[in-house]
Amino acid sequence: MGDPKFPRRSYNTPSHPWQGERIKAEADIVRQYGLKNKTEVWKAQTILRNFRRQSRELQARVRTGESQARMEADNLLTKCARIGVLPVEGASLNDILTLTDVKILERRLQTIVYRKGLTNSMKQARQMIVHGHIYMNGHRVTVPGYIVTRPEESSIEYNPSSPFTDDLHPMRQSKATQKKPYVPVDMRQRDKRPPRRDDAKKTGRAGAPATAAPAAGEKATLEE
Repeated sequence: MGDPKFPRRSYNTPSHPWQGERIKAEADIVRQYGLKNKTEVWKAQTILRNFRRQSRELQARVRTGESQARMEADNLLTKCARIGVLPVEGASLNDILTLTDVKILERRLQTIVYRKGLTNSMKQARQMIVHGHIYMNGHRVTVPGYIVTRPEESSIEYNPSSPFTDDLHPMRQSKATQKKPYVPVDMRQRDKRPPRRDDAKKTGRAGAPATAAPAAGEKATLEE
């Protein structure tokens, strides 16, 4: 049967559990990108932290004139350009140190599906990926946190067997074009509404009964 495998955790947790500003910032990122929990934020931060660590180490080795370090630096820049966090040409190791975790989150499959207009929200993009409605390179991908490379970005589309391929599917309509559902008026709230114009004409004014106009003889009596 072989030895059981115990995979290591692929991310690092914050050094301090209670930091108000960090907790608020992470909550905003989770809400903005439709993430499941803060673990996905920590994974993006760990990926970026590894890139920065490699960049600092390679810069120190390149200064010593090591040829192997120059090759490793080129490979690191090529990798960052392939996943779309750096430009294809003209990037340097210093550019890696200026990256933020937002750059990594923007390359997630969930984010790119939403940016391409295949869904109406980040939450819907995550649901469609998990349910198998998204194809990439002719294969179904069900991992919302998959880091998409530049060549793979153009191949993202709907699953050919998915009902979302129909342009008239109701879930593909934007919120502006969707018809608002009919909401019946509560009978208790109907009595609290202000009177209509017709009711105001009948009563003379809103909320007061109309008084009959005095006759001609009554008007003369009043004048005397």
